[in-house]
Amino acid sequence: MTDLNSKKWIARVDTDSIAEECGIEAGDALLAINGEEVPDVFAYRTRITEEYLEVLVEKADGEEWLLEIEKDSDEDLGLTFCDGLMDDARSCRNKCVFCFIDQLPKGMRETLYFKDDDTRLSFLQGNYVTLTNMSDDDIRRVISYHLSPINVSVHVADPELRRFMLKNKNAGRILDQITLFADAGIDLNFQIVLCKGLNDGAKLDETIAALTRFMPRGRSLSVVPVGISRFRDTNKLHPLESFEQNDCAAVIGQIHAWQEKLLASHGSRFVFAADEFYLKAKIPMPHHTAYEDFPQIENGVGMIAMMQAEFDKVLSKLKIKKRLRDVTVVTGMAAADFIRALSHKLTEHVNGLTIRIAAIRNDFFGNEITVSGLLTGHDIIEQLRNTELGEVVLLPKNLLRSGEETLLDDLTLTDISEVLGVPVRAVDTTGEAFADAVLRL
Repeated sequence: MTDLNSKKWIARVDTDSIAEECGIEAGDALLAINGEEVPDVFAYRTRITEEYLEVLVEKADGEEWLLEIEKDSDEDLGLTFCDGLMDDARSCRNKCVFCFIDQLPKGMRETLYFKDDDTRLSFLQGNYVTLTNMSDDDIRRVISYHLSPINVSVHVADPELRRFMLKNKNAGRILDQITLFADAGIDLNFQIVLCKGLNDGAKLDETIAALTRFMPRGRSLSVVPVGISRFRDTNKLHPLESFEQNDCAAVIGQIHAWQEKLLASHGSRFVFAADEFYLKAKIPMPHHTAYEDFPQIENGVGMIAMMQAEFDKVLSKLKIKKRLRDVTVVTGMAAADFIRALSHKLTEHVNGLTIRIAAIRNDFFGNEITVSGLLTGHDIIEQLRNTELGEVVLLPKNLLRSGEETLLDDLTLTDISEVLGVPVRAVDTTGEAFADAVLRL
């Protein structure tokens, strides 16, 4: 009998698919293809391109079937697996000095403490990986699958400093590893978590310079500020300081200088500062066109510029002149002024509209954390309880666990709604979704 861990459990079989015709059912397990176990979804996808397959499955009653299948190379079997990766995600082997997970309190849900560092998830879900747990064989395997793009957490080019910041003796090979991917035609996006006094200043210039050598395979680089939780144990973790207003302005100036240079030499700005730097520096966001094709928007880079552009487009076409509506819009402290400005434009354009802005202070993680995505249900409830909220409370959707209605502290939208006594809705963080939700279009 095959090892339980090697089984790839089948969640769904497509109607009229090859798998259904062969008698494969949900609840069966894939054991092997052409005599070899299938380590993950990429191996599966590669192997089913062959025109002749011997597929070994285990039925729910434990019986094993060996199915001979002849098909075209581009035909799919029609299987969906319980685990999209078809394998356990690889956990991080680093002890990064800036790791936010190490700053979480005890007692939160278990999944929040898992540190993933899996290159396959980088391709599938956009996760950033350090490459420190990859052997040369792993790299060759990824290259053989031509997984592209891969998102890499670089942080710093200096080998010795990277080993120190990641607390991993293998961390100094990063530029050599990136070279292997780039030479094989793999596109890459890069990330730097900027830590004051460690990888900023001259080290930031050095790292940007090193990564620009991979253009155009190196598609983009984001620079994001370190997040510091009130739970950070300074007796056990490296001391870190927050970036103040002047520090943020200096980082922006540094990045803008690189953008100007690279736009002239390579036709792309390549490196982008996170929105949080502009908000904290009180410097206006660049025009949305300055973010090119928004390669790092999921990393908090250009989200506000895009939202502004989308909102302005909706407003320019808005025919509604009157709407009797009273809503509360929840936001983090960082973006509160921006959301107020959008709301003011709407109330000027539409008569009878009342928008209450609830800028929620992050008492759970501490005042240094000002982004909306890390707000908890308890903080929202405590700061909105016994206040006039109108007919509905609108929360940004980035507060929620992917695909669910649950916040970081396991409270749901329903939980919050029951306590506050008004409906609570999650809204996508786009300008169009914001206007639609406020006006109930």
